[in-house]
Amino acid sequence: MSETVVTRFAPSPTGFLHIGGARTALFNWLYARGRGGKFLLRIEDTDRARSTPEATQAILDGLEWLGLDHDGEAVSQAARADRHAEVARELLEKGEAFKCFSTQEEIEAFREAARAEGRSTLFRSPWRDADPSTHPDAPYVIRIKAPRDGSTIIRDEVQGDVTIRNDQLDDMVLLRSDGTPVYMLAVAVDDHDMGVTHVIRGDDHLNNAARQMMIYQAMGWPLPVYAHIPLIHGPDGKKLSKRHGALGVEEYQRMGYPAAGMRNYLARLGWSHGDDEFFTDAQAKEWFDLSGIGKSPARFDFKKLDNLSGQHIAASGDAALLHELLEFQTVTGAPPLDDAKTALLGAGMYCLKERAKTFPELLEKAEFILADRPIRPDEKAAKNLDDVSRGILGQLTPHMQNASWTREDLEAAAMQFAESIDTKFGKLAGPMRAALAGRAATPSVFDMMLVLGREESLARLEDAACEKG
Repeated sequence: MSETVVTRFAPSPTGFLHIGGARTALFNWLYARGRGGKFLLRIEDTDRARSTPEATQAILDGLEWLGLDHDGEAVSQAARADRHAEVARELLEKGEAFKCFSTQEEIEAFREAARAEGRSTLFRSPWRDADPSTHPDAPYVIRIKAPRDGSTIIRDEVQGDVTIRNDQLDDMVLLRSDGTPVYMLAVAVDDHDMGVTHVIRGDDHLNNAARQMMIYQAMGWPLPVYAHIPLIHGPDGKKLSKRHGALGVEEYQRMGYPAAGMRNYLARLGWSHGDDEFFTDAQAKEWFDLSGIGKSPARFDFKKLDNLSGQHIAASGDAALLHELLEFQTVTGAPPLDDAKTALLGAGMYCLKERAKTFPELLEKAEFILADRPIRPDEKAAKNLDDVSRGILGQLTPHMQNASWTREDLEAAAMQFAESIDTKFGKLAGPMRAALAGRAATPSVFDMMLVLGREESLARLEDAACEKG
């Protein structure tokens, strides 16, 4: 392909960035980034009554969290209204559009008569071919002259060729009587002016393509490549809605999913590359192609999301994971961690990230770092700290004091002590977990001791040994 690929994501700022929109953004981002192209962002804020700055910010925040960076400044569609109107007037001058003076009452009367006679209610304006000398001094709209015969073929990279009979297309309004442009015109003009080569969007916009193509063809503009992707359904096969759980991207961030895991999962919702499930951003950019998008709706599955999320947490670099974990703490309103605990989290990440599917699970494993002395065991851990176990911990502590603080030496000291009291190390592990973390499920006791360090580890063991049951 000789031309630079340019894709765009064009959300309406009337609410949060929902999961379907996030996937559309991701597909556009992957397609452009994988081909050295541009990924643009356009905020379709022409509905002034429903568009809000807060919703626009939510979209920007959601894209930032997902790591979907766009090229250049975000374009405001509303700010380009003069340009949209200019194109409508140009079409009028070229004879590709016409002034329609029909009132709403006349249009409704036309439709009522059509219904009564059993014919199409598609409005046919009497002004389409009227002599300009007959035009009244009255408000008018500008309508495009839709083709009346033949058919329009939408050549779609996902849906295949979609044929629409031209007698089903109306002479669409381009400019309202107050001079404001309609959405269909704005989208076509913006996509052309922004140099968009590939329009990748939900298949709920498929019918819009035929109407927008009329504008392209009337202006003599080259058509973009269209790819209309199926919508996302819930596990029950119905269109994804609030009853299926979280919808806004920010909710998934607050639930503790890592951005990389979310990208991976969203990419697999409706697109595939062989049998590959887990992949990196670099692989996704290399592999992603429109031919891999299926025609059937994808089903959202939290179990698959959890699984991929856990794999990405395990595969992440410790420093990057710590940074994202601290961001998670911020967005969920958790108290900030001091420098000492942050440093310990970074040091302990190697033993925290295995088998943690989300950040809350990772933080649960990190309780031994986050807790302060004296450690208060939860109910399950407390069962491992009866008087006998406390006595054993009291005997164990001097052996650990004499060990050099390496994993090999700590393991050897613990094993030797277990043999000396004629038991297996497994019998010591439960009381040690309870003493060090106050939890029954933790990383390895040796990992915890290495992360906490000699002084803190021994102090916790001594606290537990001295505590009265």
